[in-house]
Amino acid sequence: MIKDIVIPEVKHVTLAVGRKKNELGGFDWRVYLINNNHEPIENTLVASKGYGEKDGEEQKTSILRHFLDTIAPNSATLIEPIDPAIFHLNNEYWVSYYIGSQIFDKRFVFVPDSIREENISFIREIEMDGVLHS
Repeated sequence: MIKDIVIPEVKHVTLAVGRKKNELGGFDWRVYLINNNHEPIENTLVASKGYGEKDGEEQKTSILRHFLDTIAPNSATLIEPIDPAIFHLNNEYWVSYYIGSQIFDKRFVFVPDSIREENISFIREIEMDGVLHS
């Protein structure tokens, strides 16, 4: 007999794209994973990619994979820098991690043009302005 597999719901973990002013007066953009749980998340794997269209032509980025060892409770950690030239694409982050022996898995997508000035707000967890995934 095969038992139903129950995938637990991801709670208190999200992503943010933050910006910080650089020496040239522009912005450096970075993607962060935020752990608002009361326990650490461990052995986190993140696969990121961009995909979509521009001027009627399909575009996609390479798939990047990141391993993040332990992310402390109520903290954030850097995943990767992100180039504003791909904000017009779907920017997808597939995140898998453990809390204790339980695995969690969620796909986060910043839809095209969601990373824009009117969506910028201060994100307390990373102490900078940016776009928090909803």
